[in-house]
Amino acid sequence: MKPTPRTPEADTAATEEHTFQIHLRKIPLLAELNDDEILPVKNNLRIRTYSKREVVLHKGGSGDGLLFLLSGQLQVIDVTEDGRAIGLRMLAPGDFFGEIALINNTTRSASVVALTDVLVGFLPTPIAMHLFSHSPSVARQMLQHLAQKIQRDSEFRALLSINNTAKRIYTYLALMQKKKPDGTVVENLPTHQDIANMINTSRETVTRALLTLVQQGIVEKEQHRLVIKNPDALQKLIQG
Repeated sequence: MKPTPRTPEADTAATEEHTFQIHLRKIPLLAELNDDEILPVKNNLRIRTYSKREVVLHKGGSGDGLLFLLSGQLQVIDVTEDGRAIGLRMLAPGDFFGEIALINNTTRSASVVALTDVLVGFLPTPIAMHLFSHSPSVARQMLQHLAQKIQRDSEFRALLSINNTAKRIYTYLALMQKKKPDGTVVENLPTHQDIANMINTSRETVTRALLTLVQQGIVEKEQHRLVIKNPDALQKLIQG
């Protein structure tokens, strides 16, 4: 019996499905799922696009699913009683969010705003909760994520308690820095205004502090990132 010849349309569909699966496995939370586990994720994930400065999640909204940032950059913010937006943390591609409201069956505790045009994957609550309870790899990574979140929130509270504004900025950079093969860097560097919002200061103060670091050769600004040329010198500034 001769095999049925494949049509160009079938080849295209197979290629798109294969590519989509590869992209899903680039999401750290889903990376260790087997083919059977990732299939319901693939079938139920809904892709949404948002423009720069558009609100992706509203504080107080229902926790109706788990979200993944597929491309672009997001900022988690809270709004004070007088209407000021306070940045809490940045989200990069591969990060997930909305998990607290999902797990606790509560409303969203913060808002999420697009800093660039973004692509977001939305996974409905039943599928996400099934992963949490039936996939050991997802459950393990979720526990690690929550532990790191508690530690990060503690470090950020300590940062905000620093009275000296310059030290607060330097400490923020130290918290954001990561060691890469090409050196110590702050990836996806927020705008000066976004940094100012996060650490409760002015944009002009952030600009002056970063200019001082550049002039002293401690950092070097590149497009969308900051290279920490002398981490020890930065640490000395933090320590006073």
